[in-house]
Amino acid sequence: MSETAFIITIDTEGDNLWSQPRVITTHNARFLPRFQSLCERFGFRPVYLTNYEMAMCDVFLEFGRDVSARRAGEIGMHLHAWNSPPILPLSDDDFRYQPYLTEYPDAVMREKIRFMTELLRERFGESPVSHKAGRLGFDGRYAAMLLEHGYRVDCSVAPGIDWSGKRGAPGGGGGPDYRGFPERAYFLRPRDIAAPAASGLLEVPNTIETSRLFLRAPWLYRPPIIRGIANRISPRRSWLSPAENGLRGLRRAVRGARARGVGYLQLTLHSSELMPGGSPSFPTAAAIERLYGNLEIIFEELSTWCTGMTLSEFHARMIAPAPAPARTPITVGAAA
Repeated sequence: MSETAFIITIDTEGDNLWSQPRVITTHNARFLPRFQSLCERFGFRPVYLTNYEMAMCDVFLEFGRDVSARRAGEIGMHLHAWNSPPILPLSDDDFRYQPYLTEYPDAVMREKIRFMTELLRERFGESPVSHKAGRLGFDGRYAAMLLEHGYRVDCSVAPGIDWSGKRGAPGGGGGPDYRGFPERAYFLRPRDIAAPAASGLLEVPNTIETSRLFLRAPWLYRPPIIRGIANRISPRRSWLSPAENGLRGLRRAVRGARARGVGYLQLTLHSSELMPGGSPSFPTAAAIERLYGNLEIIFEELSTWCTGMTLSEFHARMIAPAPAPARTPITVGAAA
């Protein structure tokens, strides 16, 4: 069996949240069985990181319970702070600004995490142990609160990406800066979530390959005119996400990670990206068919050298004791 894990994480949330809807719909839940069937054909088990509106959606509830009961996937938690109870407005229009959970007072953060954890347990019959932060807004306080509520693994870190310019609540701190964070899985310290620890919350960073050209000559990517040429020759980063990359970019991410000898790859999607018009990335039925064509090609390639795992299964691998070295048998015999 391959030592390289392939993890699929799905931000399971309402339809086209990029449009900042006032009324959030969940029609994309009806499009998930096709994706699940594709994953099962290749032996992969997705992690459905579920937010409030999807947890309350009966169509997704039936689907998620079935996937969980058959151990064909995993239900985890994904928290969008602006519409996840208890509601505490941070601005005059939170649906427009979509504040990060880390911009709320500690007591509100803790209560929102508690509410979502209990809701998922009640709806799906199991306590969630895997998590991804809404809008990837994560910090040490958040990590410590996840541990308090029984979470074992997080996948919010996007190594090399600076989200500080992605604003949330007016006057808030904005998104996190993940430059300088580890690219490989590590147990994190809540006091410094970029620092590896011996145990605690396992961080499984997103798979993002940085180009060799950028590493050798980062100055090429600064002037706008030259940057465009450099990105056509060698894109600065290739995220293992179909919304961020077409087939060529996905292959770059996969093959770059394999060349580095990684212990896992993580492909990321939003549930709404599997529905025509559910996202800006895949607005039509034809775009969805191209997405599935690309996924089929990538899954076929990965199935030859990766083993499908959920986040909790990968956590179990990471905490498993190393096998004891084989002992050389000693032969007892007469002296020459």
